[in-house]
Amino acid sequence: MDIIETARQRRDLQGLPYAGAVTPAEAYELLQRHPAAKLVDVRTNAERDWVGRVAIPADRHVAVEWSVYPGGTPNPRFLEELAGAAGKDDVLLFLCRSGVRSRHAAKAATEQGYANCFDILEGFEGDKDAQGHRKTIGGWCKANLPWVGA
Repeated sequence: MDIIETARQRRDLQGLPYAGAVTPAEAYELLQRHPAAKLVDVRTNAERDWVGRVAIPADRHVAVEWSVYPGGTPNPRFLEELAGAAGKDDVLLFLCRSGVRSRHAAKAATEQGYANCFDILEGFEGDKDAQGHRKTIGGWCKANLPWVGA
């Protein structure tokens, strides 16, 4: 089954307000195969600097903060910065730490006319395990997809 079709089925089953949701592995495969796919990393610059970054070609990666550090306030230029980095018909794969901010970003972009916004489930680090650590339960890192540490 096609990844985008599967992602849209998740949208329909879960009533998502954007095009759909993909696993980290599906997102990586789309980035390899779909010419209009871009990963939109909505984590803060501090998170990318201190925790790590996806290791994919620069033309497939967009860094646009959903909220700013310090303080966690919404980035008032989010949509403007996204517009400068991605087209309305691109396949946009939104990534955050655990899959929460990316959902909000995908929804906001969809509301602005971006037709193909997909949330990357589990995010970059995934949820915390019983010891409070990330990167052990789910996410881009746990899936052993390319990334570089801080």
